[in-house]
Amino acid sequence: MVEIGAGTGALTAALARLGTDLTAFDIDPDLVAVLRERDDLRGVDLREADALTFDYAAWARGSDWSAAGNLPYNIATPLLIALSALPQPPARIVAMIQKDVADRILAAPGSASYGSLTVAIGLTMRAERAFTVAPQAFFPRPGVVSTVLVLHRRETPAADVRDRKRFEQVVRGAFAYRRKTLANSLALALDLPRERIAAAIASLALSPDIRGEDLDLRSFAALTDALAS
Repeated sequence: MVEIGAGTGALTAALARLGTDLTAFDIDPDLVAVLRERDDLRGVDLREADALTFDYAAWARGSDWSAAGNLPYNIATPLLIALSALPQPPARIVAMIQKDVADRILAAPGSASYGSLTVAIGLTMRAERAFTVAPQAFFPRPGVVSTVLVLHRRETPAADVRDRKRFEQVVRGAFAYRRKTLANSLALALDLPRERIAAAIASLALSPDIRGEDLDLRSFAALTDALAS
């Protein structure tokens, strides 16, 4: 297991007591130095590292692995997307993040919170809310509500995506102009002829006025293939 953002070591110590084969890192060298002096963390591989640039694949060396952490809210979104997109994503991620970000990851198609984040993570991970943490549980008290989110790696991706990069471009483009129809949003975002996009949408028997938030994962995958034809 890797703990992302060890901080003062509260979670680190709890995981160490469970006998976990644990690597914990933090970007703050002073905090890492303090953790390395603790007797109860002698068996933990403590490192100074940046969560967004850490080489998780090289660290895991092909072994199955999990991740945990109280994630800094300013990096939670790009970090979870990056972890989910790895060739071998974690078997499980348990992370405390901002509640509104968790709501977006858990959102269903057609809802206001549903968007590119939902699709990007949902392709390889199944998400569930463990519990919500009120601001008064922290000191100093933050201005937001937190959620502990659990992500489980899917045995197979939720949709058959042949070109992951193009799939991500189509998904981002679909939500780039949320008030516009899917065809208009993709035409603007991807700089493609609207007629070509409309033809791809029609080939999937979708309404010409459909919006991006109405498509599920499989529909996005099928649309990406149709646009590539």
